[in-house]
Amino acid sequence: MKLSKALLGLSIAPMLLAGASLAQAAQLSTDARSAIPHDVQQLVVIDYRAMENSTAAMDLRNRVMPPELKQFDEALQKSGLNDNHDVDELAFALFRPSAKSETLETVGIAQGQFSMQDILATFQKQKVKPTLVRTNSVYPMTKAGMVVCFVDPSTMIFGEKEAVTKALDARDGITPSLLSNNAMMAAMQSVDSNPLWSILDEKGTQTMMGQLMGEAGGGTDFETIKKRLDTSWYSMDFQHGVKFDLTIATEDPFTASTVSSLLTAAVMVRKMSSTDAEKQALGATSISSSAAQLTIAFASSNTEFSSLLKSPLFQTMVR
Repeated sequence: MKLSKALLGLSIAPMLLAGASLAQAAQLSTDARSAIPHDVQQLVVIDYRAMENSTAAMDLRNRVMPPELKQFDEALQKSGLNDNHDVDELAFALFRPSAKSETLETVGIAQGQFSMQDILATFQKQKVKPTLVRTNSVYPMTKAGMVVCFVDPSTMIFGEKEAVTKALDARDGITPSLLSNNAMMAAMQSVDSNPLWSILDEKGTQTMMGQLMGEAGGGTDFETIKKRLDTSWYSMDFQHGVKFDLTIATEDPFTASTVSSLLTAAVMVRKMSSTDAEKQALGATSISSSAAQLTIAFASSNTEFSSLLKSPLFQTMVR
């Protein structure tokens, strides 16, 4: 799915990003968390108002935004929702339908204060009729198959019908939800006070690190060591330029140290063929390990951000 690729791309993009002054936090309510299936590979949460109020942040979003999110924006305009004032946070969960599944599905969750009476009146005027999933009314939003369900006046679930149905199954207690995924819930506690944050499980972390490593990730050492990568989480702070912090939990200190060395070497190789702007960004990236955790930190000014968005390195990392 294109949206799945974009979500994983969002794990890489912050290494090269800067933005405007965004100070709000993007936290998910318990009701929203309960609508995320247990086997989530990656969860990305964005302060939607902060993104809308920042030219630089919107430029970034438009460069990595998948077609499905564009469809959501367009559908919001037609549904009676004012996306600038009603939607506060957006979350996208990339999940496996079951623990043994190799396929991935994506569901979106929006939080805000929604005028249900106005929205339903608009649906009725447009002759949009819902289908029921138990007691949940699911409304079509686009001809491409995107649907939406308002689980309460402050939470709506959207995406392809099959994914939304699985999210409703989790929320209604038919299947396990994120709330019972202890590893991901623990990772969330470290980052959910930021305007943009993400958490990844073992498979998501391994995929992300493979992208970060680039050609160096194809070596025997990394292929062996990546099996010892556990969860990871990152956050972005936009108050003074941008600060990006990524933490990767591994099985032991040796793994963290080894991956730190491999990634440092990959950055040095990348510098050899980079533009001046890219070299500056890579030079501002610090990589270290402590105990069983690997940390990557990046800081940049708003001015540097404009150049990085257009660089070949950025395009490669978010492809």
